[in-house]
Amino acid sequence: MRYDLTPEQAAFKDEVETFLREHLPEHVAAKVKRGAGVSKEELTHWTRTLNAKGWAAPAWPVEHGGTGWNLVQRHIFDVACRAAHAPALSGFGFNMVGPAIIKFGTPQQHAQFLPKILNADLWFCQGYSEPQAGSDLASVRTRADKDGDDYVVNGSKIWTSGAELADWIFCLVRTNHDVQQQKGISFLLLDITSPGVEVKPLYAFNGKRLWNQVFFENVRVPVTQRLGDEDKGWTVAKSLLGDERLMVSRVAENKRVLGMLKEAVQQQAQRGVVLPDDVQDEISALEIRLQALEMTSLRILTEADAGSQIGAEPSMLKLKGSELVQAQDELLFRMVDHLALAQDAANTGEAAINPAWAEFVASGRYHHRGYTIAGGSSEVQHNIIAKQVLGL
Repeated sequence: MRYDLTPEQAAFKDEVETFLREHLPEHVAAKVKRGAGVSKEELTHWTRTLNAKGWAAPAWPVEHGGTGWNLVQRHIFDVACRAAHAPALSGFGFNMVGPAIIKFGTPQQHAQFLPKILNADLWFCQGYSEPQAGSDLASVRTRADKDGDDYVVNGSKIWTSGAELADWIFCLVRTNHDVQQQKGISFLLLDITSPGVEVKPLYAFNGKRLWNQVFFENVRVPVTQRLGDEDKGWTVAKSLLGDERLMVSRVAENKRVLGMLKEAVQQQAQRGVVLPDDVQDEISALEIRLQALEMTSLRILTEADAGSQIGAEPSMLKLKGSELVQAQDELLFRMVDHLALAQDAANTGEAAINPAWAEFVASGRYHHRGYTIAGGSSEVQHNIIAKQVLGL
């Protein structure tokens, strides 16, 4: 199967790539490439650069600062950004709470939050999981009791990524204990600097502060900061989680990792070091899998742009894309050995190659293990395909 870009799509791709070459700071791209992460200040600067161009929120409606791009254009933009090692913008703001505010918010909430998210003047984190409510979010116990024009919030959230950097947190809280679990939950937007909020770090085994636990003790939250109707927060949460279901193939990240694999091989070839045939063969096989994934993704996105109803196909894209990232990670992890062998120095009289990203390969590899869990585990995707496609 072939999928060739139209002249208009090719011109758009060139425009995006030119913009990235001219405006993406080299030191930021270098950090992303080697997996070091970027600072809040660096990500803020890049967000504002994109916002000035009008490209910060491709998925948002034009009237709220979006680009008006179709799904294929968004795919092209995503692939170009990842290939250039541009940092991803805050997903909590742009992909999660932003679309939820657009859909369920009042005009006052639109004006208060959306421009600040677009310009990185306001950073959000997500308050869903709790110590007793991980995957089963309907069991949340953090409560919000009405007191005049405020809610009084008590409880805690856990695995809260980015809370140490956030200005606000969006939370699922229980506002009604007398109805079915999902029907008694509300969705609040909460200033994380409010009195009674405490953020404590949770560290991963690699020493990185990847998560936090957030505690609420008699935190007063104005009712005007509720998103959607009282006790209907479950509807808001479900909409938020489903907004990006067609953009789940991870083609862009796969192409970025494949580019690093090829670069590593080229570095060795320039030094006269020939890698084992099984490494070369495995890279070729991974590239074929990636081409098939991208062609399938583009076909589905094109059909969606044309107005076709898309069923369970995104589950297949999510499943295969996540598995492919992990397969490439495994090879990249093994490639570090080939690039750092002491015998290279003995054979060539040069120091062994140790690419700048090598020290972060293990961390990236373990981070990407979550790709087959986050957004719906592989088991869930298999069940969806079995039921909706195969009729089992």
